[in-house]
Amino acid sequence: APGRDERPAASPRATACEGARPGARRPWHGVLVATALPLDDGLRVDYDRYAEHCAWLVANGCDGVVPNGSLGEYQVLTPEERARVVDTAVAAVGGDRVMPGVAAYGSAEARRWAEQAAEAGCPAVMLLPPNAYRADERAVTAHYAQVAGAGLPVVAYNNPIDTKVDLVPEMLARLHGEGLVHAVKEFSGDVRRAYRIAELAPDLDLLIGADDVALELAVAGAKGWVAGYPNALPRASVALYRAAVAGDLATALPLYRRLHPLLRWDSRVEFVQAIKLSMDVVGRHGGGCRPPRVPLPPDQESAVRAATEKAVAAGLA
Repeated sequence: APGRDERPAASPRATACEGARPGARRPWHGVLVATALPLDDGLRVDYDRYAEHCAWLVANGCDGVVPNGSLGEYQVLTPEERARVVDTAVAAVGGDRVMPGVAAYGSAEARRWAEQAAEAGCPAVMLLPPNAYRADERAVTAHYAQVAGAGLPVVAYNNPIDTKVDLVPEMLARLHGEGLVHAVKEFSGDVRRAYRIAELAPDLDLLIGADDVALELAVAGAKGWVAGYPNALPRASVALYRAAVAGDLATALPLYRRLHPLLRWDSRVEFVQAIKLSMDVVGRHGGGCRPPRVPLPPDQESAVRAATEKAVAAGLA
């Protein structure tokens, strides 16, 4: 991981940057794509393709990118690769459009990644709770406090399915009250939580975290979408989000129904392989994944390919 600089740690309460002030547009608002990472035939990171992909997403209406999320296979990158991925995204679309994932097994390492993001010019970071074990509330709070001390606003990422730590609305409200998190990417799949979060922490921004509940959470007041399928279908995904948050269900609902056979793959174990395959089908470079991920079995590959081709035929690509 990158080395820590010698600047004194900032207080989490003092780190609500320009984008985190009430009423201001915050860097996590809108459609931010959790970017898939193109690999070459030798499973090396293709940085040129990645830069082009980030620029293509923004050119097609997306508001920004989230490198080094689980879709970006951050767990199997070397520290050098992980840092270069962030730098590549910043060079391609500008630091104000880049919100890196900074998850790590240790809080100190996650903080170093947050510091690297700050040095690269990013305005915020996204952070899972501790994911090496089932952490209790004290450990979760300490984890977010250490990373928030790097000086950037933190977007919590609630993914109890994979991490086994559930950032329930009451815990999120406490973290927000301590100034440790400014938004949450909600991946529990329980859309009822949107209303409980709004009651307990009305200034905590809700972000759609799973593609297959995008409409439900948008209608419930989400301020952004950290999305997977725009990697393959950016314009249709952006159109869906914009219509849904505007309350234009006459536009959003039919589009959502057409996209849902693909969007639901974002909540499957094989989401990285599925989204990369859809990218290949629409003419983008998805490519392979690093082990331990393996290619989709034939039945899943056929299902993803057919659903993607149907979306292309419907003019959604």
